[in-house]
Amino acid sequence: MEYSIKSGDPAKQRTACLILGVFSKRQLSPLAQQLDKACKGFLQRILKRGDMTGKHGQQLMLYDAPGVQAERILLVGLGKARELNRKRYAKIVTSVVKGLNEGHAIEAVWGLCEVEIDDSTLPQTIRETVLSAEESLYRFTETKSEVKKPQRPLKRLGLFVHDRRHLKAAQQAQSHAQAIADGVKLTKDLANLPGNICTPGYLADQARKLGREHSELKVQILDEEQMAKLAMGALLSVSRGSSQPAKLIIMEYQGGRPGVKPVVLVGKGLTFDAGGISLKPSAAMDEMKYDMCGGASVIGALKACLEMALPINLIGVVPASENLPDGDANKPGDVVTSMSGQTIEILNTDAEGRLMLCDALTYSERFEPAVVIDIATLTGACVVALGHQTSGLMANNETLAGELLSAGAHVGDRAWQLPLWDDYQEQLDSNFADMANIGGKGAGAITAACFLSRYTKKFKWAHLDIAGTAWRSGTTKGATGRPVPLLAQFLLKRCGL
Repeated sequence: MEYSIKSGDPAKQRTACLILGVFSKRQLSPLAQQLDKACKGFLQRILKRGDMTGKHGQQLMLYDAPGVQAERILLVGLGKARELNRKRYAKIVTSVVKGLNEGHAIEAVWGLCEVEIDDSTLPQTIRETVLSAEESLYRFTETKSEVKKPQRPLKRLGLFVHDRRHLKAAQQAQSHAQAIADGVKLTKDLANLPGNICTPGYLADQARKLGREHSELKVQILDEEQMAKLAMGALLSVSRGSSQPAKLIIMEYQGGRPGVKPVVLVGKGLTFDAGGISLKPSAAMDEMKYDMCGGASVIGALKACLEMALPINLIGVVPASENLPDGDANKPGDVVTSMSGQTIEILNTDAEGRLMLCDALTYSERFEPAVVIDIATLTGACVVALGHQTSGLMANNETLAGELLSAGAHVGDRAWQLPLWDDYQEQLDSNFADMANIGGKGAGAITAACFLSRYTKKFKWAHLDIAGTAWRSGTTKGATGRPVPLLAQFLLKRCGL
């Protein structure tokens, strides 16, 4: 959908539908009050009839309001002003946009961007509006033979800003929000594809496609022979049970000054995870196509960065593979040698993500990075600890951890920091190798990060475990696109924007 910033006299907005807010006890929002004066109290008269009280989520469509050029006015209940927070606002956006898309308004003007929401700024509210609207409109239809589309879908949404002094900031926020939404959509599309389509090779092809669309992005794909020459024994051990060869996807964007150290994003791209010899239970195994959401989010974040033309040097590294049982697959008790030279005893072949990531992290050293952030659907233990609301965060640098926590809170894509103390490292002790790939039942998310930390001694590093936030199950099954908003905000802040 197309978005734009609108301003001027709300009564003179030529639109199929103008959306205005009503708080509890029939209190018109400031913009609605202004419009009510232009239509000589028409809105107040409607409210006095009792058709709407302003309860959160209520909607009332009005036609032919006097003195107003909009064809329709949609009154939306905002509830109590002090209770209007980001989550409640997002629900309003989702409900209204979904209804308009299924109705007959091809375009509309949104008049709720300036209502007070917690401590949100106008740019934050604009971003929330765009991302929530796109969330409501998203449909994955690529693998369906028949797709029923709305007859007159919503194509354009104007975001009304009354104070012209805020126009420049509003326009920048709208542009950034659209870019982030595009990155989220790409991430969802890649993640929702089935494993027989989205193979490691397919993921590599999508990175190449992004490079063709943006000449400033350099894409390189390493095959298994090239990875073997680099001694990536941990990563390559994961793909041994699959007929699909592993790929290492490297995407380089040089938007900043030459010589400035880059930010490196490393995303786990396991396009299907059966657990290998340590086979997973069959229930919900189909959802293991989502084990590449870390890699998909790195590609999505690169797309958002490219569309925003951020002045930053950014590199994406995505190790891509499948993890399947086979006569040549990793076995419990096997010992493999990582690119760093450290040896690993594989006690559980389903703890494969860290085997891929450790070699990708070592590879990242060559870029002399400012910081490295890895993103992975790494552990079920993180879901147990934090549920599906919050991503887990662990880091070897507190300043970097603070940046990521702040970015997540700013955009509502939150993370929560877990400890990365040396006390946990001994759980990875092995009698037969430098380390084991699992640390036992306790603190599984933390010991997984402890494993990765052994490959990050040479740079500032943070780990995002998105196992609980990358997708939804049940009747709303599908990828969420997280943590692309968090990563995009982190990059924007790094650019001083």
